[in-house]
Amino acid sequence: MISNLQRAVEVMDRLRSPGGCPWDAAQTHASLAKYLLEECYEVLEAIETNDLELLREELGDLLLQVLFHARITEELPPERAFSIEDVAADLVDKLVRRHPHVFAGAPAGDADALNETWERQKIAEKGRMSATDGVPLGQPALALSAKLVARAARDGLAVRPVRGEEFGERLFALVREAVAAGVDPESALRATTRSYRAAMIAAEQAADGTSAGAG
Repeated sequence: MISNLQRAVEVMDRLRSPGGCPWDAAQTHASLAKYLLEECYEVLEAIETNDLELLREELGDLLLQVLFHARITEELPPERAFSIEDVAADLVDKLVRRHPHVFAGAPAGDADALNETWERQKIAEKGRMSATDGVPLGQPALALSAKLVARAARDGLAVRPVRGEEFGERLFALVREAVAAGVDPESALRATTRSYRAAMIAAEQAADGTSAGAG
């Protein structure tokens, strides 16, 4: 009996094959990029609202994107192609390699030490020369600035605050303050913004109630 994960792979194969779905068959890595980003944000919203039923659904949608991209790449010439099995194999190798305290009897240490070990291993494996290597510039500005500030602190770089637009400087100063306090500014702002959204809805409902009563 095959697993549901294997069934998902087979369904994706059918969708991309001749006689399958014309829309699915026409997709490329580039055309799917926006959907991947949307699904990531939908997973994040399910986590923030603690909606496990929605999280289960959204994780499935995110898995679809992984399957889709792997299936597209599988159709390339043999020297460039890889499958979802190759993706999974790479992941297993990475997890084992970066957890020597679990799989190779190395000392564990605390969570902070383990995170530092993971980051150092990643730097060595990828041959990174700069603390900025591997930081995607396409992420939201708040998250991007927090990541760069954290990288600079990790490498002991004495980077002077940059001069720029006034509000940008003030926001960046708050990011530095948050990172120094161990707070993720992106998550903190999202939580506050969600509370503000709820207050907006409450204000609208109160206004509607007042209007109805006045009538």
